[in-house]
Amino acid sequence: MSELWVERHRPRSVSGIKGQRAVVDRLRAYAETRTFPHLMFAGPPGTGKTTAALALARDVFGESYRSNLLEMNASDERKLESIRTKVKQFARTAPMPGTTFKVIFLDEADALTPDAQGALRRIMEQYSETCRFILSCNYSSKIIEAIQSRCAVFRFRPLDEDKVLEMVTDVAHKEGVELDAEAAEAIAHVSLGDLRKAITSLQVAASLGPHVTRELVYETTATAPPEELHGFFLACKEDGFQPARRRMKGILDQFGLAGTDLVNQLHRELGDVTFLDEVQKLGVTEAMAEADFRMVEGGGESLQLDAMAARICMLLGN
Repeated sequence: MSELWVERHRPRSVSGIKGQRAVVDRLRAYAETRTFPHLMFAGPPGTGKTTAALALARDVFGESYRSNLLEMNASDERKLESIRTKVKQFARTAPMPGTTFKVIFLDEADALTPDAQGALRRIMEQYSETCRFILSCNYSSKIIEAIQSRCAVFRFRPLDEDKVLEMVTDVAHKEGVELDAEAAEAIAHVSLGDLRKAITSLQVAASLGPHVTRELVYETTATAPPEELHGFFLACKEDGFQPARRRMKGILDQFGLAGTDLVNQLHRELGDVTFLDEVQKLGVTEAMAEADFRMVEGGGESLQLDAMAARICMLLGN
């Protein structure tokens, strides 16, 4: 357990990246020609952006790629001064013998201030002969147009559940973990397409014992199983406010959820509830949205959740 499994099983080559087929095909072409333009990787966390950047650098420069790569997390060094000093200093030095350019990888570039992005745009222009930039971000809309137009943009999508399932099963096999089929499906379900979260969830569950079960996965990920959430909706529909409230409190206590976590998980499962019609689901969604907004704005969690349960009971009660 001394090493994070996410790092241990990170693909070392572009061709080893799971999912993102369109992205991988284009990056593989860059790896074969051993050159590429400025790149921008955009997409949700845990979908392979950092992995793709490091794997591409390794494919182009070989095992000594670190000497030709400056890796910075723009969340830590997001100010104008960092771009002017650290980035510019690295960009103006000559690349390693045998290569024609060096790479600057700015992770979480959407955290850069507008002034820093303006300075970065100028550096990208000035040192384009000897330097390539790879920017990764969660929201491409936060990157100024001038930088976007200088980059080939790659969009990473959340991984499909079957790809997450395949990777989690493979990691479990390599680490000697006995993973139940239902547990693997639970990990894929709670990860929401985030492979980093999936592998971390597996490692946390496996730290409690070599046999990972479905119940253990939901306990260690602070996620309520779908049947518990469906049971809350059923209680609202058939049993009334007090039983529904008790069931809701039981879910919160058993799985250690915050109020907003519960609302988000209920919202996610609402689409799979078969005993409610479309009109009822619309009303329930509105009630959950209002409760979530009030809690985010500072409303008392317990009171807002009770109000949400009461409103759902009124909407669904016969």
